[in-house]
Amino acid sequence: MSTAEALPADNPLATTSELPFRLPPFAEITLEHCREALLAGMADQRREVDALLACAEEPAFENTIVALERSGALLDRAWSVFGNLSSSVATPRLREIEREIAPLAAAHDDALRLDPALFARIDAVHAARETAGLDAEQARLVERYHLDFVLAGARLDGAGRARLGELNQQLSELSTTFGQNLQLATEAAAVRVADAAELDGLDEEEVAAAARAATDRGLEGYLLTLVLPTGQPVLAKLRGRELRRRVFEASVGRASAGEHDNRPVAERIARLRAERARLLGFATHADLVLADSTARTTAAVDAMLHAMVPASVANAEAEAEALREVAARDGVELAAWDWAFYSERVRAERYAVDTTALRSWFELDRVLVDGVFRAAGLLYGFRFTPRPDLAGYHPDVRVWEVADADGAEVGLYLGDFFAREGKRGGAWMSSFVRQSRLLGTRPVVVNNLNVTRAPAGRPTLLTLDEVTTLFHEFGHALHGLSSAVTYPRFAGTAVPRDFVEFPSQVNEMWALWPEVLAHYARHADTGEPLPASVVQAIDAARLWGEGFGTLEYLAATLLDQAWHRLTPETEVGDPVEFERAALAGAGVASELVPPRYRTTYFQHVFAGGYSAGYYSYIWSEVLDADTVEWFKENGGLRRENGDAFRERLLAVGGSVDPLEAFRAVRGRDADPVPLLRRRGLAPVG
Repeated sequence: MSTAEALPADNPLATTSELPFRLPPFAEITLEHCREALLAGMADQRREVDALLACAEEPAFENTIVALERSGALLDRAWSVFGNLSSSVATPRLREIEREIAPLAAAHDDALRLDPALFARIDAVHAARETAGLDAEQARLVERYHLDFVLAGARLDGAGRARLGELNQQLSELSTTFGQNLQLATEAAAVRVADAAELDGLDEEEVAAAARAATDRGLEGYLLTLVLPTGQPVLAKLRGRELRRRVFEASVGRASAGEHDNRPVAERIARLRAERARLLGFATHADLVLADSTARTTAAVDAMLHAMVPASVANAEAEAEALREVAARDGVELAAWDWAFYSERVRAERYAVDTTALRSWFELDRVLVDGVFRAAGLLYGFRFTPRPDLAGYHPDVRVWEVADADGAEVGLYLGDFFAREGKRGGAWMSSFVRQSRLLGTRPVVVNNLNVTRAPAGRPTLLTLDEVTTLFHEFGHALHGLSSAVTYPRFAGTAVPRDFVEFPSQVNEMWALWPEVLAHYARHADTGEPLPASVVQAIDAARLWGEGFGTLEYLAATLLDQAWHRLTPETEVGDPVEFERAALAGAGVASELVPPRYRTTYFQHVFAGGYSAGYYSYIWSEVLDADTVEWFKENGGLRRENGDAFRERLLAVGGSVDPLEAFRAVRGRDADPVPLLRRRGLAPVG
């Protein structure tokens, strides 16, 4: 039975989309269509693999590896839609389907990865790869498939495969539960405010947004919704200390009690991951994860992280002393919920930078078009044309067609920038269609942010941090859009977890690059450019807050490592006490600087693919900081530099060793000194 016949005739996912670049026909797709297509897609891929196994010819690259690359087209289409919807427009029905599908999908993946006959064919192709006349990308594809299957348990015996399947299904269900608990707990933890006077410090637009948030839920007064990390942006602005305390405690207490308590969920996930790692022959889950990374070993990760702790703690304490002095003027004994507020005051007093006032110069559309898009045009020759005729999956979503400098088609870029109910916190990039010469596809990528929407008739203004986030996430989008590989397994961001953040971090450098900043940093009302004196002050204040930022990041990273260095025999006890002991043992426990993510809302590692890999951000930043030096040494925002970075690194995706791609740009291995200087951990100069 063909794929089209396997689904109801009206299911728009049954066949390849006829829209430009195969953009999914969102206006026609329902959640029930997704559910049907996911179930049919799994069955369809199983039939395709069975046909591959029935092949009477000897295992070879085309009839085994390429056949696998071509398999699962329906499943890919369905997941690309449903997976994005689950993060961006979740509803009760979607959550039901997610809970139903998660264990079935885990079982489907295991049925493929743990199929002895399938692995035997892959193993045979792998053994003959050096004499099979394969080109470099083909040889790497064989090696990647072989490693994927080995790390997934393909070499286990029958009993081991059965137990692994059980573990994977349980982990899939628990990760889904963790993510859903967190989303619901975050919505429930929003702080209600009765009187607008309590919102003193917020501007008119932010107060209006809080009023809309309350109205949207059928509540009176105002509602301060929460973002994913511990630090909430309003804490830097609210003058009322009691409300700051309420917001902070709502943030750090999320999903830690009641109906949506993630404490037992996190503990169970960590324990099952430890058992799975042991089954696969690794000491811990962290060792398993690092087997497929650029860091390679937990020892390498430890060496980097622990070397940064003493200076980070000292820098944070120095900042705390400055904040205590300022807080004392108000008769305040500094607490964690005061840090951001007094940090902004110190920044203003020392460096004449008022980050709240800066928002007037950072209007969303201008930052996007005259900043983000313009930098991409100058560097890579990309051109962005609005496509209002193409619909996204939500009215907030906008679509642009991307072309290169010669006018050739590149792909589509979707932007979904506003916070709303049913959308998980944070910011991210994902794909609806991956580039592949084998499949004849061009990339369709999407960026999600959680920016507060301005009142009707007013422009949406960004904080400086949100400007940086937009440039960062667009760096991921550029990785996807620049892809020029044959096999979808290697497309765009399909690189090791501790490398994937590197290109996006590099793209942050253009946010404050003079030639870029001058074009987008215009006052939303007057059109006046951001004064040069303010730009200089921002640069002078660059190191202020790095102590706090580095310590909160290291605390979260070391917490991730602690959870994933467990063995099956480890006695965890109370997860909150485990967290406290882990932070104290790593030397990063601080009442004033809590981890960027605490256990119960650490989405990245318990439901987001970064387990034992949150270190990736700073590991990648070593490469990033050194690459920024390379750009500066070679003239900065020049097309020649952009072309070299795109062709040697972005375009190749996972088709070459990532550190080889870095060396192809930099000409050598990475130097860690630029990162240490950037974070105030080494002398400047």
